[in-house]
Amino acid sequence: MWHMTHRYLVAIGGNLPMDGASVGENMQSAIAEVGRRTVRIVAVSRLFRSPAFPPGSGPDFVNGAFALEDDRPPEEILSLLHDVERSHGRERRVRWGPRTLDLDLIAAGAYVVPDVATWRHWQTLPQARQSTESPASLILPHPRLQDRAFVLVPLMDIAPDWRHPVTGLTVAEMHAELTGEARGSVVPLPDPACQ
Repeated sequence: MWHMTHRYLVAIGGNLPMDGASVGENMQSAIAEVGRRTVRIVAVSRLFRSPAFPPGSGPDFVNGAFALEDDRPPEEILSLLHDVERSHGRERRVRWGPRTLDLDLIAAGAYVVPDVATWRHWQTLPQARQSTESPASLILPHPRLQDRAFVLVPLMDIAPDWRHPVTGLTVAEMHAELTGEARGSVVPLPDPACQ
């Protein structure tokens, strides 16, 4: 299954500067590093400002998305993304806490990993349990994708026609189902170097 090149969608974000670099500069550096370590980066969104999630958990985030192509399986791509996070100051202390960099593997083409039943379990997990429980292995597509404006708005820049392999909805259709307030909370940034 993974002997050919696949397109991966990745969400990127952060809300803490690192070593004199702004959040936007740190994100641009991370995308460049991922590009050096994969077959190629094929698309990069604009950067956006959005409120921290959950509300009140820290400074506003800078968010974006990019697509890459590679022939390695998703677990290896996730490991690579975690390496890049660490090299850009990420420390995993508190779930959903402030961070210098967050690289979330959102989708691997039309694949469901590990299976639809596991995906459905995590997709329907109540909000209260989401803050305390996390899966032991990678779940793709990301089970909260359809709920998060800070992921869907940047994905509209690079993959509006990508279709969710379980729900059948495109990014554009999921984006349209967000409330106007949610969409409006994700604001394009004019100059990433200043953020």
